[in-house]
Amino acid sequence: MKQREFVSVFRSSRKADTYIFVRRGQKWDELPEGLRGIFGQPVHAMDLLLTPEKKLARTTGKQVLEAIEEKDFFLQLSDEQDDYMTELKRRLESSRK
Repeated sequence: MKQREFVSVFRSSRKADTYIFVRRGQKWDELPEGLRGIFGQPVHAMDLLLTPEKKLARTTGKQVLEAIEEKDFFLQLSDEQDDYMTELKRRLESSRK
């Protein structure tokens, strides 16, 4: 895991309070097709320099950086997740192992 990385954060155009964190410059079409289909059109929210110590609203910089290193993205779902979004996240995580 890198000690710091520039990341871009995008919000979903389809699901409220759903965000994806990726390396800055990550090409959208390189992410899993199932994720792109459910996520919808990404809407840029911000860019930031992320470190493992950084505390975010629902997670930590460490968790985000580890996911980006492993899967090329970190998906942050709303607290009120639909069953299919929960299942998608589980399938994406298990398919990358």
